[in-house]
Amino acid sequence: MKLQRKNRLRATALGALAVSGALVLTACGSDDNSGGTTGGNGGKTSAASNIKCDDAKGQLPASGSSAQKNAMDLWAKNYMAGCSGVEINYKSSSSGEGIVAFNQGTVGFAGSDSALKPEEVAESKKICKGGQGINLPMVGGPIAIGFHLEGVDSLTLDAPTLAKIFDTKIKKWNDPAIAKLNTGVKLPDKDIQAFHRSEDSGTTQNLGKYLGAAAPSDWKYEAEKKWPAPNGQAASGSSGVAAQVKQVDGSIGYFELSYAASQSISTVDINTGGAAPVKATSENASKAIAAAKIKGTGKDLALELDYTTKAEGAYPIVLVTYEVVCDKGNKPETLSTVKSFLNYTAGDEGQKLLTEAGYAPIPAEINAKVRETIAALS
Repeated sequence: MKLQRKNRLRATALGALAVSGALVLTACGSDDNSGGTTGGNGGKTSAASNIKCDDAKGQLPASGSSAQKNAMDLWAKNYMAGCSGVEINYKSSSSGEGIVAFNQGTVGFAGSDSALKPEEVAESKKICKGGQGINLPMVGGPIAIGFHLEGVDSLTLDAPTLAKIFDTKIKKWNDPAIAKLNTGVKLPDKDIQAFHRSEDSGTTQNLGKYLGAAAPSDWKYEAEKKWPAPNGQAASGSSGVAAQVKQVDGSIGYFELSYAASQSISTVDINTGGAAPVKATSENASKAIAAAKIKGTGKDLALELDYTTKAEGAYPIVLVTYEVVCDKGNKPETLSTVKSFLNYTAGDEGQKLLTEAGYAPIPAEINAKVRETIAALS
């Protein structure tokens, strides 16, 4: 409990950094009196944080996944404090909007909760002169199923029951299917209000992949970024879904763990068929992500996740957010800053911050390939 409380406090502090819409953080000048050198040129390194600024300079626009917003906020703040003269502007919107912006050439990189589709890779070749868009896994973590049910603090569900809830086939909280999974819990005769994302979302797609793999008889929809089921209530962004669940008694929704932690929203334990239900924690998500396989080819590092795992303590509803860049043909004016910033986020210091913020680091073996690929970007 002490660990959970500590993570909640950290996530709350991190959540305070969040601002809606575009994130424009003004680069901080150096107030470091330690005698170390900070700066954005000549391969200099910030002594305060070991950030290698290289030739980073000016503004770096980026946009996409709201799932990684809290991590990106913290990374940008720390990076700009170490590299004067650089402004990281990450607009938290959605994975779909981020990829559109990337393929229109308006951002240096995009954040996405799902790997590029073949048609999106083909479109990227117009922007990546001589190259194409590739996926760099950067942030892992659980997709928490948050709920608000007065008088109920702990709830266990499995994939078939979740599928029926989000497909509005189960309409009451005291439904026998829910009661069977929660022996001894007094469930109210209250309508379920299921919230989903209103815009194209990689978080939606990853939830769909889980439901389709773990409950194929109950979730017949394709795993797409657009919410597929005909009913339910919509809200914008992970923050919007979390806000609705926080406010509405009888509600349930899905969002990254950091949103649940920062707003003290109760989360569902998942019955995977293993020895015991699994809680949504960074550590439990890491156990599932560690089994991921690289399915991308060449420099593309897209991952294949196992949503049906029954491994002890492995939380199955996970996502990995990718930073989408060109392998070749990145904009010359932002290439150095892209490489420097992503090298920091993929580095030991950047990845360490993820656990403290309610996310999960990328497994070391995969992350080593991410760093190697970043170094070769051109």
